[in-house]
Amino acid sequence: MGVENFITFMISALLFIMTPGLDTFFVLNKSIAQGKRSGIHAALGVNMGVLTHTLFAALGISVLLAKSAFAFAGVKYLGAAYIIYLGVTTYRKKSDIADLEARTEDEKNVKSDFWSGFLTNSLNPKVALFFIAFFPQFIAVNEMQNPVPYVLLGITYAIIGVVWYIILTLCASIFSSKIKGNPNAGKLLNKIGGLAFIAMGIKMAFSK
Repeated sequence: MGVENFITFMISALLFIMTPGLDTFFVLNKSIAQGKRSGIHAALGVNMGVLTHTLFAALGISVLLAKSAFAFAGVKYLGAAYIIYLGVTTYRKKSDIADLEARTEDEKNVKSDFWSGFLTNSLNPKVALFFIAFFPQFIAVNEMQNPVPYVLLGITYAIIGVVWYIILTLCASIFSSKIKGNPNAGKLLNKIGGLAFIAMGIKMAFSK
């Protein structure tokens, strides 16, 4: 299939995924603030974004992003603006017990968590650059122009990501029940989470 050292790739991918970052914080925030169901949808959305970056890498679009300062800046600022928007809406959110219960059961809200996770990952140009630097190390030299190895590695990376984030979600959702019994904790979590998203968005905007 054009892939080399597959086991090494899986171990390396797991270590990268376990390293705390924007995606990890996003999934944890959803899991703690809104419960297990929201966290799982957020995890699936994030890893759908991984598959999008995989497709772009396989088609060579990510290389164009790496070579074009204009394209990189466009995606970067769009992603930063979206993350800051998430931060502002999270910060302004007023949580009480009834609201949290309603959000946990509302199908529209959990679908929103999926799409938020998808956009948060897809609009991060650093993920695209990481993939075009990381994946070729595990692809045979004579298969570099073949999209199949990229797709295989991307799917593997996404599967590992889904498993890891669901484990995090199951652990973090334990705190969700405690928040339901303490509405002030939910409000505080929104404030902290909102500020963290805003800070990450600003950091992305100034990244090179």
